Amino acid sequence: MQELTITISAKAKSGSVALFIQTNLIDSSQQLHLLIYCVLACLNFATMIGKIEAHMKMSPIDDWNGLCLNIFLDQFQNNEIYRSYAELIRRTPSVVKHWTEIPFLPVRFFKSHDVIRNEVRKDFWFESSSTTGQVPSKHYVHDLDLYERSFRTFFEAKYGSSDEYVILALLPSYLEREHSSLVYMVNDLISKGAQAGSGFFLYNFNDLISQWKTNMLMGKKTLLFGVTFALMDLAEQFPMAVTNTIVLETGGMKGRGREPIRAEVHEVFRKAWGDQFEIHSEYGMTELLSQGYSQEDNGFQTPPWMRIVLREVDDPLAVSLENKRGGINVVDLANYYSCPFLATDDLGEKMGDGFRVLGRLSTAETRGCNLLYVP
Repeated sequence: MQELTITISAKAKSGSVALFIQTNLIDSSQQLHLLIYCVLACLNFATMIGKIEAHMKMSPIDDWNGLCLNIFLDQFQNNEIYRSYAELIRRTPSVVKHWTEIPFLPVRFFKSHDVIRNEVRKDFWFESSSTTGQVPSKHYVHDLDLYERSFRTFFEAKYGSSDEYVILALLPSYLEREHSSLVYMVNDLISKGAQAGSGFFLYNFNDLISQWKTNMLMGKKTLLFGVTFALMDLAEQFPMAVTNTIVLETGGMKGRGREPIRAEVHEVFRKAWGDQFEIHSEYGMTELLSQGYSQEDNGFQTPPWMRIVLREVDDPLAVSLENKRGGINVVDLANYYSCPFLATDDLGEKMGDGFRVLGRLSTAETRGCNLLYVP
């Protein structure tokens, strides 16, 4: 039996596409057909990446439905795991006419399968946190340029350039493991120009507090990224008057008993640090390469290339723009190389032009970085 392996490597920043071919085809006609196939594959690949990259800016996407349907067809043709799931639930391109009808792959597939396009290489990945005995999710990331462009563009749209802040990162549960997408993002924001004094803190609260006080004394803006359980510990141990600061909590109680509602967490921060600073939240996960941000629990906003739609809890295939509350489905075009259409284990509700996270679905595992529960 003749063997043929084709791997396509593409970079969004440069627009380049490279082919890696392994074959024992000897016949010249077979080689010609292979060459034609490869050229067509490259053209389609580069065209789709170009479309996604063109829309990765802070302006509305006019033909969202058409773009999603084209990407769905491309995923169906080139992502074996996704195609198998779509065929299993009988949602194939021949019957899907609107983007809300596109199959949303459950995020738990990232625990049991390599969710990635057929032809790309698996050289780098992000891995989720997990409590003892659980299998972490693994998200293969073929093009880090695309990921960086996604988080940098939306961060700058919401907060401005990172060089406006001293960025303090209190992410102990993430720093204690490898392959954290959150650590990668925050490290990039720090290294790309954040002010002197920026850095990561494990459990050395005293050093963090010292730097934080220095920032306030010198009139420098502080952006404090923190996993929720660590921020609550910090607030309990170091109450003080805080100014000129954004506290950005990323969720995560790491299995520490009852999950407090977000309002309770924010009240802890207010009681310890006063009311002269801002509290923001991030919505993100290993399986997504884009993020949402919320200010004072006023609803998460997402970039134009990322949209949320809710599904009925008792019927996961019943997805509608009319649903006000339900399981959170996400379209994230930055996930082009893995899967842009995902069904999360989160429960949410619409909130103006954004959404609010109500907690985890009852059948979902408790994750190390799970979001806060709101009854």
